[in-house]
Amino acid sequence: MSGHSKFANIKHKKEKNDAAKGKIFTIIGREIAVAVKEGGPDPANNFKLAQVIAKAKSNNMPNDTIDRGIKKAAGDVGNVNYEYVTYEGYGPGGIAIIVDALTDNKNRTAANVRSAFTKGNGNIGTPGCVSFMFDKKGQIIIDKEECETDADDLMMMALDAGAEDFSEEEDSFEILTDPDSFEEVRKALEDAGIPMAQAEVTMIPQNYVKLTDETAQKGLQRTLDLLDEDDDVQAVYHNWDEE
Repeated sequence: MSGHSKFANIKHKKEKNDAAKGKIFTIIGREIAVAVKEGGPDPANNFKLAQVIAKAKSNNMPNDTIDRGIKKAAGDVGNVNYEYVTYEGYGPGGIAIIVDALTDNKNRTAANVRSAFTKGNGNIGTPGCVSFMFDKKGQIIIDKEECETDADDLMMMALDAGAEDFSEEEDSFEILTDPDSFEEVRKALEDAGIPMAQAEVTMIPQNYVKLTDETAQKGLQRTLDLLDEDDDVQAVYHNWDEE
């Protein structure tokens, strides 16, 4: 797994997120509402909610904001009408893209996502057309500058808690888990006081693809920017090697 923690990209995304924190909090707020509707307000008994809370904390959402969101959703369960929908397709140069959305209007979201692909000279495909190129994993990224724990001790802590893989990069550590083991591993690290720059269940490409054509790069970036601006889009996964 070495070489693909993409920590520089994560830091870049966090900087963008800081500039658009309202959107990130809105996205997570929707996820909290759906998780509470599906499994109740107690994260100890609601695995999905526990995952969303972990994501919220890694995006520096204040605890009282999280608690308010859970309480609001618990009292508003009947009015939550968002549903998850996933789109798959190709950007320029055959770059595989998966888009996760949470929407109250699937027609609007489908039109916006299709437009984002088209404007970047890509195209939407059929369900399953690219997802086989990705593995669903729990991913925890730890910034070396923020972590005082020795690498070997950190690795043993993660593996003992149930992690599948541990890798050390130039400026970060990456821990990968089975999705079902993610919350257990994350909780063990949190209880040990380990600061996490990112902690979420994500889609990790099996292989990364480089784009050398400048027009293709610009087209792909246009698609990714348009998807990033869409309020219905929760997450975008791709196998573009941006280095």
